[in-house]
Amino acid sequence: MSRRKASPLSLILLGLGVFLLVLAPMLAFYVEPRAKLNPVDIESTTRYEGTGTFYDTDAQKERDNQELTIVRRVLGDVAASDDDTAVWDAVTAIDTPLTRKIDDPRRAFQFTTERWVMDRETNAPEHCCGEDTGVDGNRFGGDAYLKFPFDVEKRTYRWWDSTAQDTVALEYAGEKRIQGYTGLAFTGEIEPVKTGTRQVPGVMVGLPDRDQVFADEWYANEKIELVADERTGRIIYASIAPKKTLRQPGGGTDEVTLLQSDGIAFTEETQKEQVDLADEDSSRLQLVGETLPVVALVAGFILAGAGAVLLARGGRRDDPDRDREPDGVPPQPVAA
Repeated sequence: MSRRKASPLSLILLGLGVFLLVLAPMLAFYVEPRAKLNPVDIESTTRYEGTGTFYDTDAQKERDNQELTIVRRVLGDVAASDDDTAVWDAVTAIDTPLTRKIDDPRRAFQFTTERWVMDRETNAPEHCCGEDTGVDGNRFGGDAYLKFPFDVEKRTYRWWDSTAQDTVALEYAGEKRIQGYTGLAFTGEIEPVKTGTRQVPGVMVGLPDRDQVFADEWYANEKIELVADERTGRIIYASIAPKKTLRQPGGGTDEVTLLQSDGIAFTEETQKEQVDLADEDSSRLQLVGETLPVVALVAGFILAGAGAVLLARGGRRDDPDRDREPDGVPPQPVAA
């Protein structure tokens, strides 16, 4: 009897094909989800510029058509973060032509610090790690702040506004190209809301007979526009139209405009930086979650199929008596 021996090539092709077939779903369903995590070591600076009105406390009057800037720095607290939770500290400085000359950012027209804690996978807010609870103990909420979740959907999101200390509904407004890169645009607005009180001279809010009063601070944002990268949720463009005013205690009309702008937006430099980062991160996720799994799946089927075919056909015969007749009788010549 003859014996069939599998060729090394068939076994190599079959083994490599099976490996690739196993690798494809692992990349798509195991590796990619673990790559979609908000970083804990983030270090980012975004800059907004625009024109508007601010109140000059030294001159005690409003100044119109002034250049306004907003600089936000976000730094991850690696020590406070863990595998599931990211802790980001955000510092925001709003400057006018008067305060821009001062080196100390804490002496900006408005200077705020916040701690944002989120689930690294879902982007949902977490409440721990020294999170800033804001006014009256309010806690961060909503679907997003500083960025959108991964795999942004074309729907309404609840965006946290730290000045209003509440969420605002941002509705999907279609695709928009920023610096040649396509993102998903979302728009919304914040109606005037009281955000606190401030002690000021009575004359400042129309009460000259009172030396000092606790005037009501009000805030509104007539137009918020954010453009996010669909895959990563990174903000590649932002524009806001904030308005902060003072009213008499319990009053219903604005007496003084502290700050107002019809539009403060990402500078062109910031747009380019955010687009480059979004493109890089998105391409990496696409490679791991789509391109490599498809290539591995196709190559796996081809290689495993080729190996199986070669294995089915068999290898060389290695029986030393394969050319003999039964019972050891040599083959007889065939008569002509």
